[in-house]
Amino acid sequence: MSIKLFDSELKIMDVLWKEGDKTAKQISDILKAEIGWNMNTTYTVIKKCIAKGAIERREPNFLCHALLAKEEVQAAEAEELMNKLFDGSPDLLFASLLNGRQLSPEQIEHLRQMVAGLK
Repeated sequence: MSIKLFDSELKIMDVLWKEGDKTAKQISDILKAEIGWNMNTTYTVIKKCIAKGAIERREPNFLCHALLAKEEVQAAEAEELMNKLFDGSPDLLFASLLNGRQLSPEQIEHLRQMVAGLK
C-alpha cells in the first residue's frame, strides 16, 4: 500500500470501516459526538482522504466510500512500525507487544494456533 494515512485520516476511515458508506454530514455528526470535531475539520480531512485515493465520493449527498480495506491499512502500518522501531524484525515486535502483559490461557492458545498456521 503506497498511501500513507495520518491519524486524523484514520479517524475518518475508522468510521467508514465500522459503519459502512456514510455521507460527509453523517461522518461529521459521528466525529463531533466522539471526539468533538467541527464540520469544517471533518470535511477538510475527508477531502484529503479523497485526494489520496483512500475514499471515493459518490452522489447523492456526498456519500463517502472507503477504497482501502482496514486489514490492508493495518498490515501496512504494522510493517512500517516493525521497520522503523524493530529493525524489520517480526520477533522483536512480537516480543515487545507481549512484554509484561498477562495473557489468558485462551489468548495464548489462539496465538499458538496462529503461529502453527504459519508453518
